Amino acid sequence: MTALRLAATCGAIALLAACGSRPPDAATAMKAARPGELHTCERLEAAPGVVFTAVRSVPAGPVAVRGGSEQAPAHCLVQGRMAERTSPVDGQRYAIGFELRLPQAWNGRFLFQANGGLDGVVVPALGGIGGGGPRSNALAMGFAVVSSDAGHPAPNPRFGLDPQARRDYGYSAVAQLTPVAKQLVAQAYGRPADRSYIAGCSNGGRHAMVAASRLPQAFDGVLAGDPGFHLPRAAVAQLYGAQQYAPLATGKTPQGEPDLQTAFTPGQLQTLSRAVLARCDMLDGLTDGIVGDLKSCQARFNLGRDVPTCTAGRQDSCLDPAQKMALARVFAGARDGSGRALYSSFPFDPGVAGANWREWKFASPATRDAGAVAFIFSTPPLADRPQGLPFALGFDMDRDAPRIDATQPPYDESAMAFMVPPNAERLQSLRARGGRMLVYHGTGDPVFSSDDTAAWYERLQATHAGRAGDFVRYFPVPAMNHCSGGPSTDQFDMLGALVDWVENGHAPDEVIAQARGPGSAQPNPEVPANWAPDRSRPLCPYPAVARFRGGDTERASSFACVAP
Repeated sequence: MTALRLAATCGAIALLAACGSRPPDAATAMKAARPGELHTCERLEAAPGVVFTAVRSVPAGPVAVRGGSEQAPAHCLVQGRMAERTSPVDGQRYAIGFELRLPQAWNGRFLFQANGGLDGVVVPALGGIGGGGPRSNALAMGFAVVSSDAGHPAPNPRFGLDPQARRDYGYSAVAQLTPVAKQLVAQAYGRPADRSYIAGCSNGGRHAMVAASRLPQAFDGVLAGDPGFHLPRAAVAQLYGAQQYAPLATGKTPQGEPDLQTAFTPGQLQTLSRAVLARCDMLDGLTDGIVGDLKSCQARFNLGRDVPTCTAGRQDSCLDPAQKMALARVFAGARDGSGRALYSSFPFDPGVAGANWREWKFASPATRDAGAVAFIFSTPPLADRPQGLPFALGFDMDRDAPRIDATQPPYDESAMAFMVPPNAERLQSLRARGGRMLVYHGTGDPVFSSDDTAAWYERLQATHAGRAGDFVRYFPVPAMNHCSGGPSTDQFDMLGALVDWVENGHAPDEVIAQARGPGSAQPNPEVPANWAPDRSRPLCPYPAVARFRGGDTERASSFACVAP
């Protein structure tokens, strides 16, 4: 069904549509949302404990976001904070900052925009629909959208010194803000939202999965992109990776530390990407620069055999034995000294050539992960250790990694308790109330492994006797890096597909994705030159694979999602 327009037929904007071949199941669909008009803006009243810092009408036009802008319709903007307090642990002031945008022409729906990273910033509440460079956003589609900073005032990991700030970041800010935002929506339009959704990517995808577990009654539909639902373990794996790359570095930083960026040249990662394609590209029936059958690829690709080995110094066209050993350890998954797995394996995928892959693997361990592990995920916090790359390289997988499962007063919840969605492989309450969930994940994601998401979905299937697809579907995105980018068709509308499933009963049997080549509104520079700039492909619900069935090799209609 046409997802972007939330209509009942496949039509106008077909390339961004999600179409299901099964007939709609009206018995399981919730009543569709009814449109409405904004009744009041400046006269909205704050609930006790909520402070408005701005309430104003905004004309239609661009809204600045992520160094660019997105179009927004005429709407009411409400900015504020709630749950203000002073920490008894670190003496800092905390509050849950938020922004709510209420469109004049309302579609009757509410969306909680779950933001990513360390949070700490109230990102403009426009509402992502999934993928990179989307052609629309939830606000433009008529949703009332709220976003928040998850309870701390800056993307600085030192908020992890405060136990409540840890909980707010993990799950409590969403739980506290959701009813407040819904009450304001009801004030603004004279009635509550008919349908409620939550959506996000990365840590935002984790927030969405946590909501599916902890708040199943709050949201009718859940959209989780590249979800870091085992985020503390993934962060530890990032430190493990840094420890593998450091001995390979040929250069130093200005601080005299190993420059992880020099462990592999961009050309060497291109060589690895081409080797994966050479072994696996044809497995989906067409040699087209896309590895559609990733599972079969992992059984066929061999790093030692398929990538040339350097014999006369480091070159772009080969990897030396030490580089191959380091990559083999990282892709197999972080382990402690006894060989116990600390995080998931990663699939060998052409997305390894993406700039985003390189940034997460070689820059993030020092700039993001070290601080997160030290202050937020370790109990007690490891605040007295040198930070940055020295922390990453000095982190002991036997002594320190168990701290993410530890508790110690006043930290009465471990990182794995406050960050990970409880009973994520069950979700009975979401299913029982008729809720629906879509998950997507780039197979070239360098920080949160799509192997981890596939394993989660298989556990969910086992719990529900092979019928998890009745209420949850997982869509791998070939070669997409973390939430977007990579040599991929990374532009799609998952939110529209979710609404169509929740409200019309149309379970998505495919979601059409498009490349953002030259000429696109937001071009992806990693789209290969030999692809059509607007190449399209069906994304298939796991474990189905998009197989070529003949026709135009650049069009999604030439492919069919086929179960293994």
